[in-house]
Amino acid sequence: MERLFWGSPASLKSLLCELVSWESRTLTEGEKEFPYKVREKLLGLRYFQQHPELLAVHEADAGRNLLMALYEHPEAADTIVLISHFDTVQTEEYGDLEPLSCRPEELTHILHSRKSELPEEARLDLESGDYLFGRGTMDMKMGLALHMALIERASVEQWPINLVLLTVPDEEVNSAGMRAAVEELVKLRALHGLTYKMFFNSEPAFSQKPGDEKHYIYSGTLGKIMPAALFYGKETHVGEPLKGMTANYIASYLTQAMEWSELFHETAFGENTPLPVSLQQKDLKAQYSTQTPYRGTALYNIFLMKRNAAEVMELFQQAAEQAALLCNTAYGELCKREGIQGIGEVRVLRYEELLAYAENKRGSAFVSSLKVEVLQHTDWDEREKSLRIADKLMIQCHELAPAIVLLFAPPYYPAVNSSEDPLIEECVATVKQAAGEIGIEVEQIHYFNGLCDLSYVNYQDSGEGWSSYERNTPVWGKTYSIPFSGMLQLQAPVLNVGPFGKDAHQYTERLHMESAFVHTPYLLESLMKNLCKQVVETV
Repeated sequence: MERLFWGSPASLKSLLCELVSWESRTLTEGEKEFPYKVREKLLGLRYFQQHPELLAVHEADAGRNLLMALYEHPEAADTIVLISHFDTVQTEEYGDLEPLSCRPEELTHILHSRKSELPEEARLDLESGDYLFGRGTMDMKMGLALHMALIERASVEQWPINLVLLTVPDEEVNSAGMRAAVEELVKLRALHGLTYKMFFNSEPAFSQKPGDEKHYIYSGTLGKIMPAALFYGKETHVGEPLKGMTANYIASYLTQAMEWSELFHETAFGENTPLPVSLQQKDLKAQYSTQTPYRGTALYNIFLMKRNAAEVMELFQQAAEQAALLCNTAYGELCKREGIQGIGEVRVLRYEELLAYAENKRGSAFVSSLKVEVLQHTDWDEREKSLRIADKLMIQCHELAPAIVLLFAPPYYPAVNSSEDPLIEECVATVKQAAGEIGIEVEQIHYFNGLCDLSYVNYQDSGEGWSSYERNTPVWGKTYSIPFSGMLQLQAPVLNVGPFGKDAHQYTERLHMESAFVHTPYLLESLMKNLCKQVVETV
């Protein structure tokens, strides 16, 4: 039999260290170059030397690409899609060790001379010799390495099933890579007559609490959506404060209503969504002056299990109207105390209502020109552009003030869950059995407690959920979109089985080596071979 390049723990470790050394922080040149390096690596396999047309790089967005590699058995239609991302978060937190942040063995070695600087749990893990430190070791280049090993083994052993290795950029920011991959997966299925049976990811297993070292597998992933608000008051001089209303005053009521609100709490399978928090709150004054800050914005993070965008907007409006009621009540008492008429009550309106009002007042062409003006700001990200578009419209419609304008800011990750799918139930049982064979404990969690590209497959929605998102996302169709219709075509259950690690996105990010190079490869191979056995039995 042909020799496997990545068939041993040592070779897997070597592959991981090479992948990590290809620095690929989001929005860097390294991220742009990474898929071409993986392609060259895969071209070292005999299968792709014989079938180079099954190894392709596709554009995700300007300058960034995703990679798709297909192992195709001549008599198989059933296909497993192996999904990973290759971008990482930034590395500034490593300080003077930043040059070693993507060189795991060197970083791990030098950390022994700096043990006193590490948190206790990280220090103990370092001293154990069980962990490999470095950016991307855990999140999630080990997942990609495992998938590369799987597709190699499948091609050499000629598994009677098809595998698609899909690795994408930008998971850490807007998931531009996975959103672009949706259409490529639809095209690939049609071109090769594939039947997608499962979308499989190998994001790492996260500990549930300090000291927890259980190995978890996930039969779904939490969703995330970001309701946002523009607060528009009335400007005045600080010497005449009662002639105006600050955006900060209005914002304080909505943020109080949103932070840790039970209104957005969801429970499923005995698991709970983390409570909402604000991710940003600021006024829009460009510089200091004695004019009061009358325009401000806020972003709020909401995790999802069952709800869609339309349902979240309904709840967001409910929270905002309650906040406006409290604000108006307090403001009315102030006006009575000070003997003034006031500037009016704060109203709540959705972005779609503001847009319709502005187009009726100023015309569609004028409104479009305002949007173009905002979108030309390359120094603003999609969140800032969304809020600034709403701000531009309110400036033209200031008679609506004081107001809270409700909108969505990217990104949006729909929740996905396959816990009750018969195939996933069998897969979970297979993984648990394989884990028992090697003396480790595996537990199922129904929702991955981090964001995951599985959100863009197996989408369930009648249409109202996504149309509400489109109508209330100011940058929709310009700098941000989600391929909802394509996602509806990718109907297959999801599963996540990855290696165990700790401290993703921290300078103490580390990977448990036995889990990564011994245990998880065994679990994945056992799972895939069981799926192959099912295919053979049904033929």
